[in-house]
Amino acid sequence: MVAEAPPQTPSNAGQNPGAKISGFLVARHLAPEWELENIVVAPSARRIGLGSRLLNALLANARETDSEAVFLEVRESNAAARSLYEKAGFEPTGRRKAYYTNPAEDAVLYRLLLG
Repeated sequence: MVAEAPPQTPSNAGQNPGAKISGFLVARHLAPEWELENIVVAPSARRIGLGSRLLNALLANARETDSEAVFLEVRESNAAARSLYEKAGFEPTGRRKAYYTNPAEDAVLYRLLLG
C-alpha cells in the first residue's frame, strides 16, 4: 500500500508535477495472519492522519482475507507509533530485549485480533 500522487492524466496534467510519495506501509500476509513490517510517513505529511489511513487500509485488507490477527513490533521509545497502534486496538503482547541497535532498545510486540 502506497500513498502517492495520482498518475498524470489529461485532466490533471500539470497540477502536481513534482509530487513525491508521502507515505507507505509494508506488510506481509502469512495466512492466517498479517505482519506489519513498517509504516513510513514523510515529515511534511505527518499529523494529518496519513499513518492512520494506511493502517486502516491494511486492517481492511486483513479482514477481507479472513485473517485472524495482525502482529507488529515497535521501538519502545516510539510513543507516536505506539499511540497509533493502541488507538487502532492493538494490545502489547511482549517484548524483545535489545532488539534494535543504534541505539540499543527493546521492541514492544503488539497484536490485534480480527475475530
